[in-house]
Amino acid sequence: MRTWSDVAEVQPLASRIITNSIMKNRISHAYLIQGERGTGKEEIATLLAKYLFCENINGTEPCQQCNACKRIASGNHPDVHWIEPDGLSIKKDQIDQLQKEFSYSGLESNRKVYIIKDADTLTANAANRILKFLEEPSKETTAIMLTENGQSIISTIRSRCQIIDLQPLNSQLFERQLIESGISAGSARLFSALTNNFDEAVGLNQDEWFAQARKLMVQLIEMFSTKPADAFLFIHNSWLSHFKERHQLEQGLDLLLLAFKDILYYHMGNEGAMVVFTSDNAKLEKASMVFSQEKLLSILHTILQAKRKLKQNVHPALVMEQLTLQIQR
Repeated sequence: MRTWSDVAEVQPLASRIITNSIMKNRISHAYLIQGERGTGKEEIATLLAKYLFCENINGTEPCQQCNACKRIASGNHPDVHWIEPDGLSIKKDQIDQLQKEFSYSGLESNRKVYIIKDADTLTANAANRILKFLEEPSKETTAIMLTENGQSIISTIRSRCQIIDLQPLNSQLFERQLIESGISAGSARLFSALTNNFDEAVGLNQDEWFAQARKLMVQLIEMFSTKPADAFLFIHNSWLSHFKERHQLEQGLDLLLLAFKDILYYHMGNEGAMVVFTSDNAKLEKASMVFSQEKLLSILHTILQAKRKLKQNVHPALVMEQLTLQIQR
């Protein structure tokens, strides 16, 4: 999405809110952009930063050709600062460093922009540091916070931001686009359940790490179905060694969530909704014989809890150990 017109095709409300603010010269000092993965959070943040620094504005649109626009697009503008989690969270030291940078004059103007990815991972101390920024806003400073989970942002921060809600994308349309690009129908259905970002889906289709992640997920489901006592060992010997980073473990939990949903759909005779298994998959049939509908609903709830714990910076090994024990019960 290179223009606000592009944004309007996917997120019409967000585009209208921001372009109206631009036309009225009422750009907020802080935005909280919240929406599912792939809904355009980073693209919108980048486009807004380009508008603020563009040397050749055309109405509400940045020119995309000037030196400032090109450097922002490449992530190399000295006065546009991107903050993202260091490991599992955004830490106080990262915000302290940001504050130090902001104590200096801008290298090319007095304007500065900071964009915080996964803002829901701010530690308590880091969130308090950001709050001080927001409580004493500079006219030349714009904060843009991005999150998939806006309710995890503390209320004092939310109240100081203009909140932009992004709508989920049309998964069926996205699935057709993936198939037209050459991705198999089965993979396209899975990718459309995991992301709404075309480039990310194409990357997953070519990623050997993700192919192995799918195999491990199926192996774990099979183990829970046939040898549940061995699942704990499998988690430590195979799962955690593959899903090392926070985003990788989140993806692993997403795969497990989809797989157990498939088993539930199979129970209910709704095979058309399945995204991981096919209705004639032997592993699916075995799993459906082991898990009742009531147990499956409990497991889905447990996986969602595990995802929340991961967001709250609980140690990944502990999250998976607790999840395994709860599924085994």
